[in-house]
Amino acid sequence: MADQKKIPMITIDPVRCKQCGICVAFCPKNVYDRDRVGSPLVSRIQDCIWCNMCVLRCPDFAIEIREVE
Repeated sequence: MADQKKIPMITIDPVRCKQCGICVAFCPKNVYDRDRVGSPLVSRIQDCIWCNMCVLRCPDFAIEIREVE
């Protein structure tokens, strides 16, 4: 079986997220963009390398990364 890249699912809790932009700033692969009010958007999920920088840096614990089943 060929080595397949794990596909992540990134979930951002809109209730916890305060639109600080830390996840956008610290993502080494530029996975996120921001919408017009500053909320993070997962724009390039295929570029995610599972480093968890966004999860570790989020002061509100609003981001979860898990593997798509």
